[in-house]
Amino acid sequence: MTQDELFYIAEQWFREQGWKPFPFQKKTWKAFLAGKNGLLNAPTGSGKTYALWFPIVLNYINQNSSYKTSHSKGLKAIWITPLRALSQEIRQSAERIIKDLDLPLTVGIRTGDTSTKERAQQRKTMPDLLITTPESLQLLLATKGYDKMFKKCNAVVVDEWHELLGTKRGVQMELALSRIKTLSSNLRIWGISATIGNLEEARQVLLGPESKAFQNSILIRAALNKKIHVISIIPEHIETFPWRGHLGLRLLDRVIPIIKKSKTTLLFTNTRSQCEIWFQKILEKYPEMAGEMAMHHGSINKDTRIWVEEAIRNEKLKAVVCTSSLDLGVDFAPVETVIQIGGPKGVARFMQRAGRSGHRPGKESVIYFLPTHAIELVEASALQQAVIKQAVEDRMPYLNSFDVLVQYLTTLAVSDGFIPSEIYQEVKSSFCYQGMTEDKWRWLLNFIVLGSQSLQTYDEYKKVEIADDGRFVVQNRGVAMRHRFQIGTIVGDANLTVRYQKGGYIGSIEESFISKLTPGDVFTFAGRNLEFIRIKEMQALVRNSSKKTSKVPSWMGGRLTLSAQMSQLLREELYSARLHSDQQSDSIRALAPIFERQQKESIVPGPDELLIETFKSSDGFHHIIYPFEGRFVHEAMGSLLGYRISLLSPITFSLAFNDYGFELLSDKEIDIQAVIDNDLFTTSYMFEDLQNSLNSTEMARRKFRDIAVISGMVFTGYPDKGVKMKHLQSSSQLLFDVFRDYEPDNLLFLQAFRETFEHQLEEGRLRLALERIGRQEIVWKACKNPTPFSFPIITDRLREKLSSEKLADRIKRMTALLIK
Repeated sequence: MTQDELFYIAEQWFREQGWKPFPFQKKTWKAFLAGKNGLLNAPTGSGKTYALWFPIVLNYINQNSSYKTSHSKGLKAIWITPLRALSQEIRQSAERIIKDLDLPLTVGIRTGDTSTKERAQQRKTMPDLLITTPESLQLLLATKGYDKMFKKCNAVVVDEWHELLGTKRGVQMELALSRIKTLSSNLRIWGISATIGNLEEARQVLLGPESKAFQNSILIRAALNKKIHVISIIPEHIETFPWRGHLGLRLLDRVIPIIKKSKTTLLFTNTRSQCEIWFQKILEKYPEMAGEMAMHHGSINKDTRIWVEEAIRNEKLKAVVCTSSLDLGVDFAPVETVIQIGGPKGVARFMQRAGRSGHRPGKESVIYFLPTHAIELVEASALQQAVIKQAVEDRMPYLNSFDVLVQYLTTLAVSDGFIPSEIYQEVKSSFCYQGMTEDKWRWLLNFIVLGSQSLQTYDEYKKVEIADDGRFVVQNRGVAMRHRFQIGTIVGDANLTVRYQKGGYIGSIEESFISKLTPGDVFTFAGRNLEFIRIKEMQALVRNSSKKTSKVPSWMGGRLTLSAQMSQLLREELYSARLHSDQQSDSIRALAPIFERQQKESIVPGPDELLIETFKSSDGFHHIIYPFEGRFVHEAMGSLLGYRISLLSPITFSLAFNDYGFELLSDKEIDIQAVIDNDLFTTSYMFEDLQNSLNSTEMARRKFRDIAVISGMVFTGYPDKGVKMKHLQSSSQLLFDVFRDYEPDNLLFLQAFRETFEHQLEEGRLRLALERIGRQEIVWKACKNPTPFSFPIITDRLREKLSSEKLADRIKRMTALLIK
C-alpha cells in the first residue's frame, strides 16, 4: 500500500473519533513507515500514544496484505513503560485501534503484576504487541531461546524516556536495546519524552551515539504551545504564616473551595507521608468529603490504585490526594485542576503535574501552588517564570555503570550464554559504555567467572562458567533462580506487606518504619488508622482502630533537592525583591513584609552578592551562608567550608542545610573576615578538600550497598523471605572493606566513590556554584537574632533533636523574639 493509502486509514479512524491528527503525529507516522528511528518530544495530553501505536499498526497492515486470512503469531512490537500502573491505559489505546480496524493482533502486558498463569501462556505464544517495564524486559532476556522471541520484533517504543534517562533503569534499557538491535534485522527504536533541556543527547543515549540506528534517526517536536496557568495560593496574613515547613495544612481551608468548583482535582504532595496526612486532615475537618475523595501512592495495593484511576475517569471523585504515582502518562479527562502542595523542586516535575489537568489537546492546564512556608512563595514565582520561559532541566545520563553491566552479563549467561567478543561490540555501541576499554571488559568477565581477585577462594561469587565453545554460561540452577529474583536497579529498604489479621492486603511499608512499632501502636496508612499486631513472614499484621494517632509511615527518598534550573530561577526571583513592585510577581509582592523584616535584620541579597549571617544564641555561634543552590550542593559546600575553616584554626561544627542555604554551628565564633581574605570558596583543590571534609569513605560505603545488590554480590532474598536491610548493609560493608584493603583497583569499589561525588554530592554543580560565588561580593551581616531566611534552616536542625512538642514551644519563643 502507498503511504497515502495507509494515512487514509489512520485519518479516517481519527475522523470517527471526532478528532484530527496533529502535524507531529503525521510526521511521526511518515518517519516510522520510512524505517527511521527517533525521539518524539510532546507534552502530556497531546496524543503522543497514538503518534506511535498507529504507525506500528499501519506497518503491520502494509507488510501483511493477507492478514484477514492468515496471521503469523509472535512478538512484533514492545512498548516500554517506566510505571506498571500505566500499562492498562496503554493497552486500552492499542486495543481500541485494533478493534476498530478489525485486526487480528493481540495485546499483552508483562510486569510485576502479571500472574504466573499469564506468564506461562506468554512463554508458549507471545502477544503481537507487548507492554512491559525495563525490569520485565531484562527477565525476557534471561529466558532460554529469547533470540527467537525477538527475531521478528520490528519496533520498540520507550515511553516517558525522560524519566528513565539519568537513572540506572535507563542504562538497563540501553543494554537491552543493544541486544535486540542485533537480533532483529528490521527494528525501529522510538522514544517518547516530555520536554527536557538536553533532547539531542537524550536521542543519542536512546539509540547509541555512533550507531547506525542514531545515524538513521530523527527528533520530532510537537509545536503545540500547551498553555499552563499557574496560580499561587497566597496566605491572607503573610506575617503570621509559618516561616518553616508545616506541610501546608495552614491553608487547608483555601483548598476546599477550589476542589468544589472543579470536576476533579488532583492534590500532589512530594512524599507519601505528606499524602497520608493531608488525606486524613481533610476528612477530619470536612467529613462530608468522605466518598468523594481518595488517595493514591505507590505503596497502596494495586487494586485500590486501579479503582481510584477508574473512579477519576468516571467522574466519581471530586479530589485525589496523590504523589508522583500519578505524575506520568495517565489520561484523566475529568481532571480540571491540579494543586501542588509545597515546592516540587524541579521545573519538569511541576510541568508534568500541571499537564494532568486539561489533559486534552488545546486545553489549558490549571495548577495552584500551595506554599508550606512563607519563603516557598519565591519558588512559586520561579515556577511561573519557568512556564513563561519554557525553561526545563537537563537529565544527565550515567557513564560506566559497571554494576548494571555485571547484572546484564549474568542475565545473558543465565539464558543462552554469550560470546564475549560479540557482546563487547554491542555494549560499546551504547552511550553508557562508549568509553570502556578492553582491559576493563576483561576485568568484568573475570569478575563474573572468578569473583574478582580477592574473592577467588569463595565459590558463591563464581557464578558464570566458560563452556567448551567459549560461551559464558550459568549452569547452576540455584544461581540462575536467585539472579532472576534480583533483576533490577531500584534498591531501597526492604518492604513489608501490610495485611489485616484476617487476610485483606492493604499495601506495603518499609521495614525501617515497622521496626520502630510495638504491638498495640496505631499508625495511619492508606487513609485509615491501623493497630499494629505483629510481624509474620515479611507481613505486618494489623486491625482497624478508632484511636487517633500522629504516626504516619515515612519512606526513603522523601527529601527532594532543587534542580540546577530551579535554583537559577529561584535566585532571579529572589533578586526581584529589590525591584519596584510593578516589576514583581504577585508572590514576591505578597512577601513584602517578610523581605522588609529580612532587610531590617540583615539584607535581601542581589545578583552580585553572597550573604553570610552570623549571630549568637544559647545553642552557640551560628554562621549561615545563602548560595540558593539546593540541599545536596549545600551539604557538600558546608562540609567543604567547615573543613577549610578548621585548617585556619581548630574548630568543630554541626551542619544544617536546606534548599536556600546552610548553617555552621560551633561553640566558638568564626572569623568571617579570615574566611573572605583566605578565599575559602575557591575551586582550587576542591576535589581533595571534599574528600577530606566529608567522610567520603563512609558515603561511598553506603553507595556501595546498592552497587553490591545490583551486581549480585549480595542477595536480597526470596519474595516471601527478604533479607533485612541491616544484614544487606553489613554484608556489603564486609565486601567494601575487603576491596579497600586488598583490591583497591576493583571497578565496583571505585564506582562507589565516583557515584558519591558525581551523583550524590553533585560535584559538577558544586564547582559551578563556587565559580559563581567567586564573582560575587561577599556581604557579611552580624545579626542579633535569627532572620526570616535563617529561620527554616535553624528549625530544620532542631527538628532532628527535639520532640514535636518541645520544637513547637521553641519555635514559638523564637518567633516571638523575631516579631519584637
